[in-house]
Amino acid sequence: MKLTPLAFTLALALGSSTIATAAPQAAPAAAVRPFSWDNATVYFLLTDRFNNANHANDLAYGRKADAAPLRGFMGGDLAGITAKIRAGYFTSLGVNAIWLTPPVEQIHAGTDEGTGKSYGFHGYWAADFTAIDANLGTEQDFRELVEAAHQRGIRVLLDVVMNHTGPVTEADPVWPDEWVRTGPACTYKDAASTISCTLVENLPDLRTESDTPVALPPALVAKWQREGRLEREQRELDQFFARTGYPRAPRYYLMKWHSDWVRKYGVDGFRADTVKHVEAPVWRELRAVADAAFEDWKRANPAKKLSDDRFYMTAEVYNYRLADGQLHDLGGGQIANYYQNGFDSLINFGTVDDAGQDYESMFSRYSAMLHGGALQGYSVLNYLASHDFDRPYDAARRRPFETANKLLLAPGAAQIYYGDETARRLDVAEAVGDAKLRSFMNWDELKQNAQRDGYRVAEVRAHWAKLGLFRQAHVAVGAGVHQQLQAQPYVFKRTYSKGALQDKVVIALDLPTDRSTSIALHGVFADGARVRDYYSGKTAVVRHGQVNFGTRNAVLLIGQD
Repeated sequence: MKLTPLAFTLALALGSSTIATAAPQAAPAAAVRPFSWDNATVYFLLTDRFNNANHANDLAYGRKADAAPLRGFMGGDLAGITAKIRAGYFTSLGVNAIWLTPPVEQIHAGTDEGTGKSYGFHGYWAADFTAIDANLGTEQDFRELVEAAHQRGIRVLLDVVMNHTGPVTEADPVWPDEWVRTGPACTYKDAASTISCTLVENLPDLRTESDTPVALPPALVAKWQREGRLEREQRELDQFFARTGYPRAPRYYLMKWHSDWVRKYGVDGFRADTVKHVEAPVWRELRAVADAAFEDWKRANPAKKLSDDRFYMTAEVYNYRLADGQLHDLGGGQIANYYQNGFDSLINFGTVDDAGQDYESMFSRYSAMLHGGALQGYSVLNYLASHDFDRPYDAARRRPFETANKLLLAPGAAQIYYGDETARRLDVAEAVGDAKLRSFMNWDELKQNAQRDGYRVAEVRAHWAKLGLFRQAHVAVGAGVHQQLQAQPYVFKRTYSKGALQDKVVIALDLPTDRSTSIALHGVFADGARVRDYYSGKTAVVRHGQVNFGTRNAVLLIGQD
């Protein structure tokens, strides 16, 4: 059966049998492409809300299906992510890093946080930082996910929490006072009222400032005893503290537990949660521990490592904006520099507002900050939607093509929030608060190629895929220096030069669709050069400083193979 380009894209996206039966069973070798975290396309997903491959683990630990709308477990699991990796879903989207929410064991019971009964489906309510939550799968499932991703050249970012444990319930006791504080609530007026406090009521705050040695929480000791792994866990802790010389203070236990995911499975980086609610130097310490763990894993697995790149860390500093440069205001005249405390990039909350500007205003300002400006040598992770930011760009998904352009073509790394590429709605009527943002992935809409406001869902995904594959092929798109070449129609170039790696691209947006357009290349590509339009797949030869691919698309993505 011969498929049209759109049908092929849809089949590959869904991993249909039409494609899968022709594919070899062995994992494909990862394509060798220049990679830079500064140009990464990161796919962020909530494991429980993405894909359900094993219905047998949908409710563990006696959990019930009695939560408020979109506040309980819905069945997504690690095996579901792995299935989509193997089906080529991420590869066909140009994704080269997957960020998944914490897979660690969550509190067992539900709790009312003011919006109805909620469970820890999102991963941020840990009960045991050393175990996989049974709702999501097993350690073997996690290992297979990382290995499947690595086989396809995809890195894995793990979400880590240093700030708090899960809420206290009748099934989940609070940890001892020397481990956590249960008040006061944060008021966010200065560093103290942002760090030495609880984010919300009934969310115990870990005493990351303490250097006082503490014993393991009794509830954790009893749990490990029941599971038959107490001696092993204690022995590993003894070895860690002997090796590092750190005191047995709460934050160092956390660092050991978080870095174990790196040392055991080869996780490539951390996305750190609630960063400004922890003392800044703590993150530099975590970085040192994670760096050592990553080097240990690479030495033990030389055939599995993707590169010699060092461990990567990006930070969620709530309300940080690229315009802040390296400094973030904590209030009360107190400033923190998280770039100088272990992080390669910060998540750019400002992209949501900046996307309301015209392309050139946004792109030129981002480039100026990243190249020669306050962020020279660092990067940002741009995003337009996430799991907890209550003002996503285009929540009703009326402008999904423009959204893709502004996210995937902006200077910096890009974070796709699961379903951005399939126009998954972020304004679910029956849910309240951040739950609106966390519906299950809209696979059915993609499969049916659902009709929306003037577009079809599969057409949206095809557009995102073309831009994503272009980013993957050309490091200059996100990591290069931006320069406008022409205002009408809008044409710009990106150039990248680092060591032996040189790259350049030309991009045109908002072109007329009733005719083909000749694009002046302003010397970026010389006469006689054969260039490719990565949007249509067509090639053409540059003549008289111009190129015309004979297409009528609104977008041209020009580069050389």
